[in-house]
Amino acid sequence: MMIVPSFWAEARAQYRRKGKQITVRRFGWSDASQEDAQHNAQLRVDAALARAVSGEPLPRRERKVPYNGGDGLPIREEVVDRVGETVITRNAYGARCINTPNVLFVDIDFNDGPGKRTVWGSALFLLAAGAVMLYLMAAAGKSPGSLLAAAVVGVLLTLVLSFPIANRIHRLAVQARGGPEAVARANILHFMGTRPDWLAHLYRTPAGLRLLATHRLFDPLEAEVAECFRALGADPMYAAMCLNQHCFRARVSAKPWRIGIGNHIRPRPGTWPVSPERLPERRAWLERYDHAAAGFAACRFIESIGKGASVPAAQAVQQLHDELCRAHAKLPIA
Repeated sequence: MMIVPSFWAEARAQYRRKGKQITVRRFGWSDASQEDAQHNAQLRVDAALARAVSGEPLPRRERKVPYNGGDGLPIREEVVDRVGETVITRNAYGARCINTPNVLFVDIDFNDGPGKRTVWGSALFLLAAGAVMLYLMAAAGKSPGSLLAAAVVGVLLTLVLSFPIANRIHRLAVQARGGPEAVARANILHFMGTRPDWLAHLYRTPAGLRLLATHRLFDPLEAEVAECFRALGADPMYAAMCLNQHCFRARVSAKPWRIGIGNHIRPRPGTWPVSPERLPERRAWLERYDHAAAGFAACRFIESIGKGASVPAAQAVQQLHDELCRAHAKLPIA
């Protein structure tokens, strides 16, 4: 189940006996109150200490990270708004994100780099060319020392040139197919062509494309989600986070460095919560960010694909997403 708490706390427990000392710290969270979050932290730290005393190897302390899917911790971001089951949060660099337990989002970044097959193919081509050269040199009666030197040079050139050659081949192949966006869209259309009951909505993001499915609700753990991520080339880290956090998510406001804000969110780091004395500093930065972000969209709607019909719950999330992203406004995307 997706959990995005409004309150966070940390508890510490210690065990001492016969010169042995164990100290454990654990976070707690709650949507009810700070006191409830502290109680949850105490329950978790007591349970962790009991396991540590019994000899079970486990981390003595949890990392304070916003959204990494690690160790079963919920999303640790400031809650900006809640609309039904959907939660709008502020991420670690200040942008707003939509988090939903059951509406499928897939962000597909354009792939500018060559795949492993292209790199290995380039390396094998260079090695084969080097082997032919060595054969010709041996046939011409060159000395063993010359052959060894040529082999070393050939291997070094292979290491140095394989990736640049593969990168050039990749770029030429992509351009021949119409460019990165055309390749990504063709892949999406092929995927959708195998699923006639789907209805998905396509958006342009600054670095790629976004797909939002509304024909039904999805469980992040189901096999069809994993297949969709694999087929469309979703970021592996995002796919892992969806599994661990039991949710889908998408950024719905601009990245600060794309809209002229060079300094990081204050205070650093931007992990929530912030101590009360640092809140004015954070609010001042966010006021500047929100003012600048008002002139940009997070993505732009392109088209709807498929013959399926939207279910009301998913359609409501799409409408909220489009409004927050300004997906239908004529604004630069950032």
